Amino acid sequence: MDIKEYFARISYRGSPNKPDLGTMSDILQHHVQSVPFENLSIHCGESIELDLEATYNKIVKKNRGGWCMENNYLLSWVLKSLGYNVILLGAKVYVPEHQAYADEIDHLLLQVVLDGKSYIVDGGFGMAYQMWQPMELISGVDQPQTPGIFRFQEESGTWYLEKVKRKQQVNNQSDSTSQNVENEVCRRVYFFTLQPRDIEEFRGCNTHLQTDPGSLFVTKSICSLQTADGIRALVGLKLTEMKYNYRDNMDLMEIRILTDEEIEKTLKEKFNVTLDKKFVPTNSSNLSLF
Repeated sequence: MDIKEYFARISYRGSPNKPDLGTMSDILQHHVQSVPFENLSIHCGESIELDLEATYNKIVKKNRGGWCMENNYLLSWVLKSLGYNVILLGAKVYVPEHQAYADEIDHLLLQVVLDGKSYIVDGGFGMAYQMWQPMELISGVDQPQTPGIFRFQEESGTWYLEKVKRKQQVNNQSDSTSQNVENEVCRRVYFFTLQPRDIEEFRGCNTHLQTDPGSLFVTKSICSLQTADGIRALVGLKLTEMKYNYRDNMDLMEIRILTDEEIEKTLKEKFNVTLDKKFVPTNSSNLSLF
């Protein structure tokens, strides 16, 4: 594995010789705007391996993306290689439809200790809840970013991440699939503790999420990528493109339903992804991603 090859993959041209907050922020933003959050392997009949070299080959050499256990595992290697103090953490993701957090840890994220402060680095959440910069681990303080305002709330050693949502204008309203836009003002994202984790602790989760028939990742094929001013996402045959804050406190969403024939071209042109095996788009659950 070659750090220079990774930098070329994310089009990062800054200096890696200063392991400071600015460098870490720049790398994270380049990563999320270059490497899709995606689970397409599951819908191509492939397994997702929890192995650093396999993840490197997939994301860097084959120009693919991955989910949290791939993106953040790779980022942990990158940051450690540059001299950062990186700790793996585990989180439980909030499911709005169930009004509850996951029963078991189902998300990998990173804690980085830098100059006496702790930051959360998460390049593997995807969709509209993807942070673009590291977040200082401090409770009750709004941390505005391009996607919106994020903040942590700490209660008895448990840290809750939430995002203040903007209003959304959805074009293509004649399309019935665009009607289900939530009116919530603040979305809970996940909670975690600062208990250090080993990558082996995620092995069961990695298997469960790609095999359980009720898993979000089994019932939905997902490919999302942060752009210069928003996000684009392909869920099943539904392509959504969002522009953040296109006017005061309003995000603009454009939604289109693709044909099967458009999928391969769209993945290449919108996400720079080319698949080796036949892809079967899936969107069979009512769990929301926006």
